[in-house]
Amino acid sequence: MKLSIIIVNYNVEHFLEQCLSSVRKASQKLETEVFVIDNNSVDGSIDMLRRRFPEVILLENKSNVGFARANNQAIRKANGEYILLLNPDTVVEDDTFEKVIRFMDEHPDAGGLGVKMVDGTGKFLPESKRGFPTPATAFFKIFGLSALFPHSKRFSKYHLGYLGEDQIHEVDVLAGAFMLLRKKTLKKTGPLDEEFFMYGEDIDLSYRINKAGFKNYYFPETRIIHYKGESTKKSSVNYVLVFYKAMVIFARKHFTKKRAGLFTFFINIAIYFRAFLAILSRLFEKLTLPVFDTVLLTGGVFFIKNFWEKHVIYPDGGHYPALFLHVVIPTYLLVWLISLFFSGAWDKPVKILKSVQGIIVGTLLILILYALLPESLRFSRAQILVDSLWGLLTLPVVRLLLSLTRWQTFKLGEKQNKRFLVIGDEQEALRVSAILTESYLKPEFVGLISSMEDTPKPEGFIGNLFQVADIIAIYQIDEVIFCSKSISHQTIIDKMAEWKSEKVEYKIAPEDSLSIIGSNSIHTQGELYTIEINSIDKAVNRRNKALFDVLTAIILLIFFPVDVFFVKKPFSFLLNIFAVMFCRKTWVSYTPSVMARHTLPKLKKGVLSPLDAMKQKKQTPEIVEKINLLYARDYSLLKDTNIIFHAFKYLGN
Repeated sequence: MKLSIIIVNYNVEHFLEQCLSSVRKASQKLETEVFVIDNNSVDGSIDMLRRRFPEVILLENKSNVGFARANNQAIRKANGEYILLLNPDTVVEDDTFEKVIRFMDEHPDAGGLGVKMVDGTGKFLPESKRGFPTPATAFFKIFGLSALFPHSKRFSKYHLGYLGEDQIHEVDVLAGAFMLLRKKTLKKTGPLDEEFFMYGEDIDLSYRINKAGFKNYYFPETRIIHYKGESTKKSSVNYVLVFYKAMVIFARKHFTKKRAGLFTFFINIAIYFRAFLAILSRLFEKLTLPVFDTVLLTGGVFFIKNFWEKHVIYPDGGHYPALFLHVVIPTYLLVWLISLFFSGAWDKPVKILKSVQGIIVGTLLILILYALLPESLRFSRAQILVDSLWGLLTLPVVRLLLSLTRWQTFKLGEKQNKRFLVIGDEQEALRVSAILTESYLKPEFVGLISSMEDTPKPEGFIGNLFQVADIIAIYQIDEVIFCSKSISHQTIIDKMAEWKSEKVEYKIAPEDSLSIIGSNSIHTQGELYTIEINSIDKAVNRRNKALFDVLTAIILLIFFPVDVFFVKKPFSFLLNIFAVMFCRKTWVSYTPSVMARHTLPKLKKGVLSPLDAMKQKKQTPEIVEKINLLYARDYSLLKDTNIIFHAFKYLGN
């Protein structure tokens, strides 16, 4: 066997298919074997491989074991004189393998070889040839000197920019995207170091090849396309941190203690710098829309104020009092902005109706406030209404314009063609999926997920519970439906807490329900009967609960002289009012449980719990656990209000 080709795959089905097609063509004149190690992909890669490339030797992992360990699995089984480590997001030329094997045969001193790489637009990728990451090299790279002087022998050692990209050179580092290795070299150096999960393992092995007395060559007489970053999302901050961690491992392994410390120092600077940029980026993304709204409302209100002052209130000359300008108007603006915040006008995806709702609610609050002002500061209700009309017109227009420019992801109404996951056992998931397909107006996608984590997935299912987080991201899921016949409510809450970073909606399809009830339009047969999950962990619920706590504390404080006649411990009640007002406690939280078997969204310490509102205070630990689960799953402000009302005398707990 002349050549063994090893490809590690993780959720890049279409790139892998293209890569293997090019490998098949390039292997026609050579005796080759191809290994694909799959790190628990959920995107259909396995089915595609078995259907399109039956000659491939497939090794399936039950988890993502990392690049180095996966490659080593195949290296141990490889029979080739040469071993090629190849990324799945690459395309090789038809004669690439012939050329590189011929060069290696002619150069027995070569332990490894890399080729010229170009991206999807044909642009040369400088990482085709690299130097070892010494402290000086790291310093020049981190602080941009290598970019300023790309061809300097002193400053461009990271990408060896002083070496011609079309000439054969000895180099320090081979790129892991295409790494051709002599098998007898690997026997001397050992395989990839599995301490490196991703990144750095190619640098480490290149270093050990040199130490073993072999040379690494850059060979530009053949090219490959490398769709840079598609398989690993290199723009992700998480992957950047993984890369820097790999560099630290390399330094500690191969440098002296002093050099390793200096290298680590520069790496830490780079990490903090990237983290700072990431924070700035997130702040910009989060604050841009609120800033737009604030500027529009402020500018409009003061423009209307000037017009109203000159032509309506003081047509013969005069000005608003300073107190009105510096206190009352800013208060109005603050009320509108707070109302927009609590209405979810800045939540993503952005909805125009939320901004309209925020302005209307804010206007009603301002009109109530207006009625409480002294006569000297009540100038014109009409001006307030004109101000609100300005907000009602301009804020939706801004959102519409931003959506047209695709500056951010805006949601102008509900998405019609949603993408669903249905989670359950085989029979129940198929039943609910069939009802969903019949009742929902053109679902864009319906994926089936097995509710069993440790058993093989049934035919037609795309994964199991263990893989859902990846599936949500890869398939861009909008809504997850749990089949309650197959999954306990405890597990549902556990999984919601586990997947809380995923921006999806959750529903439950009840067991043995009358599945189709009524009709929602003349175009559909009916609706899938599902229970909405209003988790306490939703951003809007957390926000509303916090506001409810503070407002309730203020009301209870105002009526404290009356409250004391109905509360068992008045002094403790007063302390609780201030604790809630200053966000140290919440009025209602979970019932303390000795079991605590399940992961629930975190809440502040509560003055009351759902159990306090029940007549039977003594319940089994199992019942207490279920009460907590139901409170977390089906939260509402009305529920908190009812608990406070029925357990009022315990507010001094």
